[in-house]
Amino acid sequence: MMGKYLVRRLLQIIPVLFIISFIVFCLVFVAGDPVALMLPEDASQEDIDQLRTSLGLDRPFHIQYFTYMQGLLQGDFGDSFRYNASALPLVLERLPATLELAIAAMFVAIVIAIPLGIWSATKQNSSLDLLATGGAVLGKAMPNFWLGIMLILLFSVTLGWLPVSGRGTFAHLVLPAITLGTGIAAEMTRLIRSSMLEILNQDYIRTAKSKGIHDFFVVNKHALRNSLIPVVTITALQTSTVVGGTLITETIFSWPGLGQLLIQAVNTRDMAIVQASVFVIAFMVILMNLLADLIYKVLDPRIKYN
Repeated sequence: MMGKYLVRRLLQIIPVLFIISFIVFCLVFVAGDPVALMLPEDASQEDIDQLRTSLGLDRPFHIQYFTYMQGLLQGDFGDSFRYNASALPLVLERLPATLELAIAAMFVAIVIAIPLGIWSATKQNSSLDLLATGGAVLGKAMPNFWLGIMLILLFSVTLGWLPVSGRGTFAHLVLPAITLGTGIAAEMTRLIRSSMLEILNQDYIRTAKSKGIHDFFVVNKHALRNSLIPVVTITALQTSTVVGGTLITETIFSWPGLGQLLIQAVNTRDMAIVQASVFVIAFMVILMNLLADLIYKVLDPRIKYN
């Protein structure tokens, strides 16, 4: 049953990616003429028309889209005029750096959110609960770019403990991961708290307590596992937030990842890079949602795949 479900979900990815590719192509088509950026300001109209013709930009929309899809089916998104190289390898080259930052940010979020959410739920209406919920609201409200700049000013400029930018050592990863993970931790903390409060009021939890089982085991063995299903859901949904957050975070910290490449491509209208980047990001988000569905079965064997 699970195998059939997995095959069906993988087949559903195809039309989703097709729709995404069409939307991205339409947005790129109306974004403007990249030829104006590829030639100097004193270029003649003849040079402009010649370059536009060589790139196929003078053809009708449906012809351009058909050509684009032909290349897409072969894994070819075209060449980047800025790097004078195929777009997809350039994107895949930057992908490991983005994945490294995203995984580190999710680790930071989980390390902060799970203990804080549990403590907040078990100490409901206490000063610790108010502090945790208040911190979660504050963390959710703080923009990533502002938090990143403040961390740079404190730990890099003032204290000199951590590097300002770049990638290479663990020290370079700390500030970007904290910047990106804080907002995710805030969202997860609130969800874990509400989920734990609901679970702790269930009859089987009261029965476990009445048997004299220590609160630590009741919370961490019985309540926590059952409260993790909505957490897995929000974690999967946060994938798009993490990837979107890397666009800003990588720019602030000069992190050489996919986000920084995409921002530069948008500014220079390097459409091949834009299309390849968005396609890869969309594929990552879809796979994370599929992975979340599979984790449900591990957390709760009662879930059936129909």
